[in-house]
Amino acid sequence: MLRSALIGLVLLVAPAASAQETEPRFAWPAACTLGQDCFIQNYVDTAPGPRFANFRCDRLGYDGDNGIDIRLRDLAAMRKGVDILAAADGTVAGIRDGEPDISVKERGVDAVKDVKAGNGVTIDHGGGWFTRYAHMKQGSVRVKPGDTVKAGQPLGQIGLSGFTEFPHVEFSVMKGLGETFIDPFTALPIGSGCETAGHPLWAADVPYIQTALLIAGFTAGQPDWEAARRGDYAEIKGGRNAPLVMWAESFGVRAGDTQTVTIIGPDGKPVHQTRTVLPESKNLFDAFSGRRAPPEGWAPGTYTGRYQLQRYDALVIDTERKVEIP
Repeated sequence: MLRSALIGLVLLVAPAASAQETEPRFAWPAACTLGQDCFIQNYVDTAPGPRFANFRCDRLGYDGDNGIDIRLRDLAAMRKGVDILAAADGTVAGIRDGEPDISVKERGVDAVKDVKAGNGVTIDHGGGWFTRYAHMKQGSVRVKPGDTVKAGQPLGQIGLSGFTEFPHVEFSVMKGLGETFIDPFTALPIGSGCETAGHPLWAADVPYIQTALLIAGFTAGQPDWEAARRGDYAEIKGGRNAPLVMWAESFGVRAGDTQTVTIIGPDGKPVHQTRTVLPESKNLFDAFSGRRAPPEGWAPGTYTGRYQLQRYDALVIDTERKVEIP
């Protein structure tokens, strides 16, 4: 995640003699579908100085970021296992493995100060081009320094190691090992400015998704967000006399967006609805809304929660979740 990440990971090998001074083209480096089961939550920082703007002059990212963060929805998806793939042919220049998959919020900053990128792999593509794959799952690295890899070959799996709070792989492109970080969406060095013309290094189109839902569900009260990210609420059942609360976690919400939470009872009529205009932009946004049970208790049946996020005249998020009350 940080500029200093994986410096200790790199183990040099001799560059290929046939390396050409041409730009590589990179395949999507994860065995997931962008916009369905994974998302780019943070982009490379193109703004010079102590502020942030990605290549779209948008705020999705953080100051000084030198890679793109391809995240999974939650820890349940990470536990199932999602492969990280070599973005192009090359030679493994270095690896690290053995760091635990624990959020830095739980492990502490001091514990990861020398291993901020966690487990990872660095690949030499020749011609001075390198890619780096950070925050991999502990014990998942499948290659060793000196191995020859092909584009699309599994390197390991997406994890939660190092300085991170959510399961993802940070994909970084470098010209020169640890020297100049390049934005794969523009082929320009970081800090080049968001209005500077460039061209993508991707072999196929990678769409820009500014805002999306990550996870949503029901709880019987205010959600514990760490529990929600672990998937603990996936099989929750409602109680006749318990509160009924819908929650959602999204990324890329913007000031002025209108959020609506509606809960529909078994008879098709709303039992709860709130509508809120969001006062500020947030790259990661947690929301919940609900109500206590009525004095007579909830009627048994299926309750449907609907979470909507509207920007101007367009619904950018519109999702439903259901819960049974016996």
